[in-house]
Order: sequence, then C-alpha cells, then structure tokens
Amino acid sequence: MEILEVNELTKVYGSGENMVTALDHVSFQVKKGEFVAIVGASGSGKSTLMNLIGGIDRPTSGNVMIDGKKIFDMSESALAIFRRRNIGIVYQFYNLIPNLTVDENIMLPCLLDNRKPDPQKLSKIVELTGLSQRRGHLPGELSGGQQQRVSVGRALINDPAFILADEPTGNLDSKAGREIIELLTSANRAENQTLILITHDESIALQADRILTISDGRIIRDEVMRP
Repeated sequence: MEILEVNELTKVYGSGENMVTALDHVSFQVKKGEFVAIVGASGSGKSTLMNLIGGIDRPTSGNVMIDGKKIFDMSESALAIFRRRNIGIVYQFYNLIPNLTVDENIMLPCLLDNRKPDPQKLSKIVELTGLSQRRGHLPGELSGGQQQRVSVGRALINDPAFILADEPTGNLDSKAGREIIELLTSANRAENQTLILITHDESIALQADRILTISDGRIIRDEVMRP
C-alpha cells in the first residue's frame, strides 16, 4: 500500500530571465513501512522536495497524496491540521520550544490539537528515545543529541503516516548522529514506521531500503537496496 504518492511535482520561482525551476515534474511513490533516503548535492532540489512533501510550501503544479488524500486540495488551515496529525518532521536544528520540558515538547502536536496525550504512549516514546531521566528538563539543559531525540519523539507521538527527516544528523557529532539514525531505523523496523530521510551522507543513505538521487530538480536514479 502506497502511503505517499508524488505526482508531477513542479516548483518554479521567479519569472522571465529570473525564473528558476527548483523541482521539475518529480513523481514517485513510497509504500507503508518503507525507508527511503533522498540524496543529492546542495542546490539539487532536496529541500524544496522536503518542503512540498511536508506541506510546508505549495507547488507550482502537481500534487502530493498522503494516505489517499491530496494535500494541496486542502485550505491552509485544513492542511496545517492534517500536517500536524499525519507527518512527523525532524529538522536539522531541532526546533524545540525553549520553555517547554522534554515531555511537553514531545506532546506538543497533541497539545496544539487540544487532545490529551496517552500517558502510556508518551512513556513508551520517552523510553524509546532514551530520555527517561530527562523528562522534566528544558532544551537548554540537554545536549544536541538529546534535543534531537526529543524532536524524534515529537515526530512519533501522533503515529504519523511517515516521518520526514531533513538532515537529522547535520548538527551533531558522529556519535550522536549514529544514535539518531539508530533511533529512526529502530522505529522504522520495529514499528513499521515509514521513514523518508534527506541526507548528503552516503553511509546513512546506504542503510535505507531505497535511495532516490535528485539532481537539478529531477530524480535521476531510483535504486532498491533491500527489496
């Protein structure tokens, strides 16, 4: 079953002589439980693709279907709610709320929906992320690796259709980076959590089930690593 379908996705900036095609008729599908790595040089279109898949930006043309729903047919407010409930995003720079504790940052998507989080689910995620001894701490009291673990926990709390991780190790040392990748791949394999990871690190990409290589706004290679 395809959890994500990207159809002829195109993003153009500017016009006339200043027109830049950041993404050029990109199409692919991702199955539930699949781990897909998206790789490419700086300026290749990776970030544009990430923003469109995540519903953060809107395309010039084309559409994205998540769990059977065309996200760009939605209004801005409906898309914001859908994104919060269905897409777990992990950024390079954590994006935590500085005056919220570990627990509160992880629960944030639920709190924004005025929903009370399941205490058992929260405890399970805190344990999975190795933050059991840090639940009452603020982000400023945590290491970079611990902050990124909170970010992963926040992405997991709503059982999203998929996790979209944008260079999640880019701001970490090698040890902390390995631990974050192990955490993400563990969620992928143990919980069948679909994972789409954007990276420039070949060693990380090689752990994926499939690698999409993007260049000049187009997918130039789609390699299955683990059928």
